[in-house]
Amino acid sequence: MAELTLCSQQDNLEISVPGDRDRFTLGRSTECDYCLSFSGISRYHACLSRATDGKWTVEDLGSKNGTRVNDLAVTAPYPLAHDDEIWLGDICLQVILATSPHAKPQTTILHDVRDLQQQWIEGNSQDDTECGKDRAIARLRDLVEIGKHLSSAESIEAIFLRVKEVVFRYIRSIDRLALLVDVDNSGTLKLLNAATRDRTQESQLTDNSDWISRTICQKVFDDKVAIQTADAQMDNRFEGNQSILFKNIRSCIAVPLWDETRVVGVLYADANFSAMNWTEAGEEDLSFFSTLANLVATNVQRWLLAQKLRCEENIRHRLERYHSPAVVQQLISVGTLADGRLPPTESEISVLFADIVGFTALSEKLRPAQIVRLLNRLFEEMLQEVFAAGGTLDKYIGDCIMAFFGAPEPQADHADRAMATAVGMLARLEKLNTQRVFGEPLQLRIAVNSGRAAIGDVGSSQRFDYTALGGTINLAARMEGICPPGECVASESTYKMLGRKEYLQRMGEYRFKGIARSIPVYQTQRHSPQKLQGNAAS
Repeated sequence: MAELTLCSQQDNLEISVPGDRDRFTLGRSTECDYCLSFSGISRYHACLSRATDGKWTVEDLGSKNGTRVNDLAVTAPYPLAHDDEIWLGDICLQVILATSPHAKPQTTILHDVRDLQQQWIEGNSQDDTECGKDRAIARLRDLVEIGKHLSSAESIEAIFLRVKEVVFRYIRSIDRLALLVDVDNSGTLKLLNAATRDRTQESQLTDNSDWISRTICQKVFDDKVAIQTADAQMDNRFEGNQSILFKNIRSCIAVPLWDETRVVGVLYADANFSAMNWTEAGEEDLSFFSTLANLVATNVQRWLLAQKLRCEENIRHRLERYHSPAVVQQLISVGTLADGRLPPTESEISVLFADIVGFTALSEKLRPAQIVRLLNRLFEEMLQEVFAAGGTLDKYIGDCIMAFFGAPEPQADHADRAMATAVGMLARLEKLNTQRVFGEPLQLRIAVNSGRAAIGDVGSSQRFDYTALGGTINLAARMEGICPPGECVASESTYKMLGRKEYLQRMGEYRFKGIARSIPVYQTQRHSPQKLQGNAAS
């Protein structure tokens, strides 16, 4: 029985027909056994068939540009001989026929990584010679040296640089090397670094990962196995996988980055040998590669932890301006998006706007530095009321404070918290006015509205803020304009959610810009903040 291989040096192709196949199709369609994505190739171009006597024929499948063998057009099944040239349109494939042995040579080594952890260090357990002992000592010394250099590497680039130097020095068969890491612990591998012996091509490796078999990497990652294959196309484990066929992936080696707690990634490489010149050094290379990956895993895990801590610290510093410490911790435990942003959510909230009455006129009488001092003191005092009720500071808008309740941590009583904050602000400001903290009395207008809103980080990649967006926020901002000085107004949706309603009275129905319907509005009882605060707390 003859094994069939088709080669094209011009197009860098080598197509091996699996030994258990008697029919093999070629064409541009991914449904073909081998996908040829070249112009001039029909979706279903040609078919190779093996007869019962083991001889191969080629047949055209009605292709547009035809099939030829040695310049003869194929109009019926045509017998193939060694060194024939098959032309599929403008693509020339040379026929290589070889008599296969009764036992198919092993093209793939697959091991559980647990079995490989000590194998490279120990070497051949049967070798009791001085030479064997010396080799084992040398291996151990090399591992210690590698581990020392890796532990001193502070960045993922530095870690990969050490790995690249060692791999290219010890495994001569490897041409290209890649480090893939599960950065966000989602099970998705991301290509972080790549290298090749030909350094002029390195920039292309990281930008384009098509040369990597994601199928093999995912199997290594999921099953904690180390794989070295001399011909992935001949391996039954990957039979029918279109990506391996399409990318013409053959010789590769892949091991998990596993530190016995979790798999953090995969170390993947291309080897420049095939099944036809597989050597006994293959399994030894796999053992060394796997042992090295164990050392790399610990350092990648350390790098991932450092990245996470830095990200959490940045988020903590940013969020402490807006939230109480308890809410900050809750936000960090939820996690962030890949770009460091907090994930957007839709929540039921109550939003509060508090604005200084007559601030424009006040600004005309004060110097800029005095205005800044006044606002800083006022905001410091008012923010204590927001945080005391478990609220979130959204932003300062000039002389206005925007805060919301019910997110990021759900709060069933968010309306009561918002109103208690409003009442507390009015009471605190009256006390500050009595003490003449601001020189002359200040008054606030406060509006509260409740409803659905989108909560999350909004902005560009250079700058973004944690904020609330939606119609609920827009209505609260409009309501502030009708609030009497020194009071608070609330929408009907907020009023209906309150546990205690007696300290609010109906103010009337109002129309607001951009809202088609009339909105019933309620207001606090004028000039009695102490009474209101007592009612809100009771």
